[in-house]
Amino acid sequence: MDESLHPELSRRERQIMTVVYREERATAEEIRSALPDPPSNSAVRATIRILEDKGVLTHEKEGRTHVYYPTTPPDEAAQSALEQLKQTFFEGSASKAVSTLLSSADLSEEELDEISRLINRARSQDNSS
Repeated sequence: MDESLHPELSRRERQIMTVVYREERATAEEIRSALPDPPSNSAVRATIRILEDKGVLTHEKEGRTHVYYPTTPPDEAAQSALEQLKQTFFEGSASKAVSTLLSSADLSEEELDEISRLINRARSQDNSS
């Protein structure tokens, strides 16, 4: 999430957003049941209201139920989170981030092949610019 658009989130707020992004759309009860050490129903609803006030979550009514979904598309949120991770832990270096991923992940041959294809695609896009 773009930090200029979205304020910092608390641990519990991040947990709720993780559930909502994973499920794409969820009711308060679905969110609560997916949380580690689930708080009370009223605590979840209060946190959801805070997330709506912060502009990161919104809802639609389906009958008497509110169904919540993120205001930022998952790909934009992932890009923003990755950029923040890169800046925070890797001095802004994509190569340091990738090196860490490659050295710490148990990657299959298929995943390594896909990473190679992505690198080749990025190179060909740079050459065509």
